[in-house]
Amino acid sequence: MTTTMTTCITTEGGLLRLLAWLSPAFPTGAFAYSHGLEWAVEAGDITDETSLLIWLTDVMTHGSGRSDTILLRHAHRLAGRGGALTDLADLAYATASGRERQSESLDQGKAFMLAAAPWGVPAAPERIPYPIAVGLVAGAHLVPEDATAVAYVQAVASNLISAAVRLVPLGQTAGLRVLAALEPVIRATAAATRDATLDDLGGCAFRSDIAAMRHETQYTRLFRS
Repeated sequence: MTTTMTTCITTEGGLLRLLAWLSPAFPTGAFAYSHGLEWAVEAGDITDETSLLIWLTDVMTHGSGRSDTILLRHAHRLAGRGGALTDLADLAYATASGRERQSESLDQGKAFMLAAAPWGVPAAPERIPYPIAVGLVAGAHLVPEDATAVAYVQAVASNLISAAVRLVPLGQTAGLRVLAALEPVIRATAAATRDATLDDLGGCAFRSDIAAMRHETQYTRLFRS
């Protein structure tokens, strides 16, 4: 009975932390970034909920969503190993596909570490990308890795849907339909990265990467990426 109660409390504690850390209200500044989606809307790649669903499915399964989840998992496993974690953070920074992608990840990573301080955060590299920060803190708090991965992918998808609701524009109901339709994609992305190595980093969501680069010179912009 004691073991069961301990497991239950630990699971609930991990869930509470994930709900807090990956909530839209957690002050990472995620609302200011569109991951290149703003340019995709202007270019006519995303015009409705169907094209948004296709775009986000590609990002999650073939692009940065997949790679960032691999990085998050490895950071989770390296919690408490400073040197190795610094190397991982440098790798994450180096593999970003453009200047705005780098800033998006680093700014949110720094903000996440500052905001998570009330729970206690471990020592971390000064330059820490967002997925590394989330994986590190979750690992240090013994939050299960698989749950962290699923929650992270869902949070990223939700933020991009929120950007699309403002940019296309889409109604809130349409945005929620996209989020519901993405559930199998989110779960599949988390599962597919479970046994991935750092050699598996990379992807082929080229249009998303081009969008992030083109956004740097976009004339009218609401978002920072």
